[in-house]
Amino acid sequence: MTKPVTALHFPPLETLSDETRAYFEKCEEKLGLVPNVLRAYAFDENKLRAFTQMYNDLMLGDSGLTKLEREMIAVAVSSINHCFYCLTAHGAAVRQLSGNPVLGELMVMNYRAAKLEPRQKAMLDFAVKLTETPARIEEADRQALRDAGFSERDIWDIASVASFFNMSNRMAAAVDMHPNEEYHAMARQPAGD
Repeated sequence: MTKPVTALHFPPLETLSDETRAYFEKCEEKLGLVPNVLRAYAFDENKLRAFTQMYNDLMLGDSGLTKLEREMIAVAVSSINHCFYCLTAHGAAVRQLSGNPVLGELMVMNYRAAKLEPRQKAMLDFAVKLTETPARIEEADRQALRDAGFSERDIWDIASVASFFNMSNRMAAAVDMHPNEEYHAMARQPAGD
């Protein structure tokens, strides 16, 4: 029997659409698993499609932000929100993309303790302020990002990724979403070992 991925009890899906089945197969092929967040949303394929389209656009689409930087935002925001699901899944992504398991752990615990480039620190400071005190974002905060070398589009992307993970963290908390066990062991050895 498959372990439940949330505390909500939806009837098991009789069938997935060909599109969803193909997407899950692609996840298995690329990641070696179907992320539980996708299984959680699969009770309603329209919600799953909306979630995956937004996620794929923000995290994999064209951007002045690297994939690692976007994952770092996900982890910094999730750390503030204490989101076990996202810290586990995206902490693994930071470890994998950086090749540095220590950076992954520092990001989960306290990004301020990591030896980050000034650009990355400014990006994460903005994302965390947007998470903790969104009403206090002002022009000086956007200017700090410009001064760190971010374009107007980059600032939009930083805000979009941070906002998406604030929403995702709240959904994961609301339904007690459980991360895939496989994430815990991923990318624990430094690259080259």
